[in-house]
Amino acid sequence: MRYHAIMLSFDVCNAARLRRDPRYDGRFFTAVKTTGIYCRPVCPAKQPLARNVVYYPTAAAAEAAGFRPCLRCRPETAPFCPAWNGTRSTVARAMRLIDDGALDEGSVVDLATRLGISSRHLARLFERHVGATPQQLAKTLRVQRAKRLLDAGDDSMTAIAFQAGFGSLRRFNAAFAELYGRSPSSLRARRA
Repeated sequence: MRYHAIMLSFDVCNAARLRRDPRYDGRFFTAVKTTGIYCRPVCPAKQPLARNVVYYPTAAAAEAAGFRPCLRCRPETAPFCPAWNGTRSTVARAMRLIDDGALDEGSVVDLATRLGISSRHLARLFERHVGATPQQLAKTLRVQRAKRLLDAGDDSMTAIAFQAGFGSLRRFNAAFAELYGRSPSSLRARRA
């Protein structure tokens, strides 16, 4: 596992997953190699074999590794409890700015400048503490916002795309197709 410094051990994660322990919800995500899907530790789906799972500290890290979010446990609803804490205020501030849309219209260079560091240093900090790039985190947050909007209301796809921070309907549809393997409208139809 690459995230020893910030990630719980495999055994701790595995035990928490097998118990479906709610205390660990949001502290790690379980990616299943055989299905290509990642879940919360509380997911009600059938438990995969331990040899088929990999654990990630964030949803963005699981997505950066090529896994799709589970449609049953909905990782976008997990409480956000980062696997790191303490004095890492630069990363925390960057994550808040990204969550507020800093990368929806701006660049990583702009974000790093606002933080008073180089974009290269920001990328290193994100790799170390988040396990994904700032762009991947921004994309994950946009898709999560859009998924919540899809689940919660009946706004048009265009309205949801722009509310979630996508620059175009085409990018919105492409992000959903890449992540979920289906269109946003098919996910909404599934809800009904």
